[in-house]
This record gives sequence, C-alpha cells and structure tokens, in this order.
Amino acid sequence: MTFFPYILASRRNGTLYTGSTDQLIKRVNEHRSGRFGGFTSRYGVALLVWFERHETRHAAFVRERQIKDWKRIWKLELIERSNPGCVDLMDRFGLVD
Repeated sequence: MTFFPYILASRRNGTLYTGSTDQLIKRVNEHRSGRFGGFTSRYGVALLVWFERHETRHAAFVRERQIKDWKRIWKLELIERSNPGCVDLMDRFGLVD
C-alpha cells in the first residue's frame, strides 16, 4: 500500500494545508467538496500542490508532522522546487475520481 503526505493551497503563495492519507484522490476530493468542513472549507484550500509517496503510514505521518513544523517559507520552497507555478497536480496528472 502507498501513503501520501500532501499540501493543498488556496492559490499560489496562498493559505496552505498539510495532511496525509492512503487515498490521495479521494481525500483531495473530500476537501474540495467541503465534506469535513473546517480549515480547508473556511479558507478555500483545494489545490493539490505537492505530495510524496511512502511505503508505510508511519513514514507518511512522520513527513507530514515534519512539514507542519516547518516555517511557511520552507513549505513554499518545497512546493516551488517540485511544482514551479504551483499548478493543481490533480489536473496535471489527471488525478480525478
């Protein structure tokens, strides 16, 4: 099984949300639909701008916690290194439900 830490954004250099899941497409769509309410709904955080693959839930969770502890600028630099322009990776890779 594969596990994913991920970052969602409201727009380029906008509000960021970091999480982890074993069902990336489903989870992003849940954020987009507002199913859980809360932070992502309140701030319109719906663009998948970064993710990594990990073989264990623990590894993905550790990475999520590491990123959550980072300064905002470090998160933005991580996104820009792998996704210049901060495009929605759900669109780029055709990741649709």
